[in-house]
Amino acid sequence: MSDPLSQLLEFLSIPSVSADPAHKEDTRRAARWLADRLAAAGFDAELVSTPGHPIVYAERLVSKDAPTVLVYGHYDVQPPDPLELWRTPPFEPTIKDGKIYARGASDDKGQVFAHVAAATQLAGDLPVNLKFLVEGEEEVGSVNLVHFVEENRERLATDVVLISDSPMFAPGLPTLTYGLRGLAYLEVRLRALSRDVHSGAYGGAVPNPAHAAAWMIARLKDPMGWVRIPGFYDDVVPVTPEERAMWARLPFDEEAFKAEVGAAATPGEPGYGILERRWARPTLDVNGLGSGYQGEGSKTVIPAEAFFKFSMRLVPNQDPERIADLTEAYLHEILPEGYAMEVVRYHGGDPVVVPIQSPPMRAAAQALEEAWGRETVFARQGGTIPIVADFVRELEAPVVLMGFGLGSDNLHAPNEKFEIVNFEKGIEASKNFLRLLPMYLKGGDA
Repeated sequence: MSDPLSQLLEFLSIPSVSADPAHKEDTRRAARWLADRLAAAGFDAELVSTPGHPIVYAERLVSKDAPTVLVYGHYDVQPPDPLELWRTPPFEPTIKDGKIYARGASDDKGQVFAHVAAATQLAGDLPVNLKFLVEGEEEVGSVNLVHFVEENRERLATDVVLISDSPMFAPGLPTLTYGLRGLAYLEVRLRALSRDVHSGAYGGAVPNPAHAAAWMIARLKDPMGWVRIPGFYDDVVPVTPEERAMWARLPFDEEAFKAEVGAAATPGEPGYGILERRWARPTLDVNGLGSGYQGEGSKTVIPAEAFFKFSMRLVPNQDPERIADLTEAYLHEILPEGYAMEVVRYHGGDPVVVPIQSPPMRAAAQALEEAWGRETVFARQGGTIPIVADFVRELEAPVVLMGFGLGSDNLHAPNEKFEIVNFEKGIEASKNFLRLLPMYLKGGDA
């Protein structure tokens, strides 16, 4: 049997881009590859068909008296575009300076495969009933997985859901994530003319959708970052003083943060630090916009249509559907005269915060500390994992977010990477967690 690193490189070479129909068979091939690895490790593994990409489900039940762990992850990856910015081919995994460069290296193939490798190494010494639920549609909204979870509550029954799809706060600093923001995502399409028209012949007499889009975008937020949608902040739960104090002890460097992303400034809501704005405040950001001539040189036209897309990251207790309703009503309120508007709602997700002091979280904290040799810290994340809230609601089980990646891993961007040391320590931490969990669930620390 090949070593875990070699297996991971093989896994990463499969271009399982769920959003691209051209990679439908590649995505299925990645699912089959993972199911085969789990079967070889002694699991009853299968591919569950869905209207989209298949779900990999596997289980190994060692004892009715043992606790059960459900490991969730995803084998699908983001599109690699723009390809010209990759220093090495995205689906030809390359090792350099202790890092694996490939699409999906950190998000999420490398992280989920650390648990597969851990289960394989434990072999006959597995101390818990272990289930794997690995989907192929996380990057496109997890729509079919939600239905699978709703229809298979008994089959998926578990004492804890273990997820590794998040970063550590800093290199070498073991981190448990206890909060994720939710998401509402909308696209606005504006049309005012039957065709593009000459800006000289018609300028000053007809509406311009590009102007309207800019006008509406400017009214979504004030200059300080406050979202202007009426009712947007009504249900926001403030951060506790204890959380602020805990975050203040984290090794955060604002200048290093700006340098990492090439930012000259860090604008945002007054009165809130950068970590609080990223983790515990709701946001609205334009993600794409377009209208009119996009080629080289000039073309004097008034465009017939325009569009813009924007996401809103949400915090407890904001409901994505309610926020989308409020937003759509506000868009109609600020829509200029003379424009037809279509609002499209894309996938979203609920925010979630899990208790830090639950037995599974304490077991995870010790597991990470033993692997890295440093005290585990707790942090929220600004991103969204849509299925987490569904797990909490449908399975009524605590969730442990044990991430092995880094914020600098270029997730969703060119040159995605995963530190080999994090992969290796992730395997160790996973084995530690499976060993420690039964003792913590019995009511005592290990």
